[in-house]
Amino acid sequence: MKILPVNQDDFDTWLNLALQLWPDESLEEMHATLSNILQSPREAGFLIKDDSGTAIGFINLSLRYEYVPGATQSPVAYIEGIYVKSEYRKQGVGRYLIQYAQQWARVHECLEIASDALLNNTVSYEFHRQVGFQEVERIVTFIKQVPPTKEQQ
Repeated sequence: MKILPVNQDDFDTWLNLALQLWPDESLEEMHATLSNILQSPREAGFLIKDDSGTAIGFINLSLRYEYVPGATQSPVAYIEGIYVKSEYRKQGVGRYLIQYAQQWARVHECLEIASDALLNNTVSYEFHRQVGFQEVERIVTFIKQVPPTKEQQ
């Protein structure tokens, strides 16, 4: 297996994998998000390829300088997304991506690496626990519409 930074030649492959991880996103939204990552000095995307050169997953990383729950230092290397095709899971591919992320964090002088998962994503939760992450916080987010004033109507 080989992990490589995403480039323009691999963009469509990365895009298709990202849409598998985030199926609720539109093609246009995901294209814009990934394009921003490629242009950002604080973010990076990496593909993992098998021995035949086929992309089997990816990891998106960022440097977060703002508050990260549980972090004691800044910046924090943050896993913005990690995905391995289902047929390659439970074979050490995800663990290998995490090890790579830790190296990336060291290069960027980060002492901690963080990630998140939705409360109902038990597969992601178990994966994070298995590769050494500790849970630091659970959160439910709320939103309420503010009625417009008469002038705003």
